[in-house]
Amino acid sequence: MQTLAEWLEPDRFQDYCPNGLQVEGKSGIRRIVTGVTASQALIDAAVAASADLILVHHGYFWKGEDQCIRGMKRARLKTLLSQDINLVAYHLPLDDHPVYGNNCQLAKVLGIGDAAPLDGLVWSGKLPAPLSVGEFTEQIEARLGRAPLHVGAGPDRIERVAWCTGAAQGYIGKALDAGVDAFISGEVSEPTTHTARECGIHYFAAGHHATERYGVQALGEALAEKFGVEHRFIDCDNPV
Repeated sequence: MQTLAEWLEPDRFQDYCPNGLQVEGKSGIRRIVTGVTASQALIDAAVAASADLILVHHGYFWKGEDQCIRGMKRARLKTLLSQDINLVAYHLPLDDHPVYGNNCQLAKVLGIGDAAPLDGLVWSGKLPAPLSVGEFTEQIEARLGRAPLHVGAGPDRIERVAWCTGAAQGYIGKALDAGVDAFISGEVSEPTTHTARECGIHYFAAGHHATERYGVQALGEALAEKFGVEHRFIDCDNPV
């Protein structure tokens, strides 16, 4: 846990949830399972894989949620505690990390070059060659395994792009200020369409889950290499 805290520096962030160890389990770690969200499906799969630790991007105890342990939350925690499995979650620190972060890793998956932070959690970069909207849509679908939703009206060819994984459609203004051709995030809201159309930018909603699968995998692999433990990523698909 100390290594993760040193790598991800959670104290630098004002987050919506606790980062780090959320549910304490056994002290000895031989098998790590990573996933996007600590859903019951992921927990059950981790139990079947004899995992000692589950590492996720979306954990528990979000600000503003009901603090009572009942229903879905009770069932999840009961499984973790009865199986003595550690649950570790990193939210914004994992989005932001310059090596293992979701934004950095998404750039690699999509083949975006010169990737670097633009403003806060938003990153920007450049495609190796300009692509049409149709070509870029096909590339995103091929790399992420799902067709993105495209809205907006930007340039005929896309070259300079900005992105922020997850539910970051509200950052489209930062992309506009940077003068890029397109902005990529996971989700879309009703106002996003009007902003993209009226301000002349392409917007791609590529999936919250789909865009945030890669940081936790990179982090899990780094832990496995450093400590000589087993690591397995389990993808519990989510259409959003």
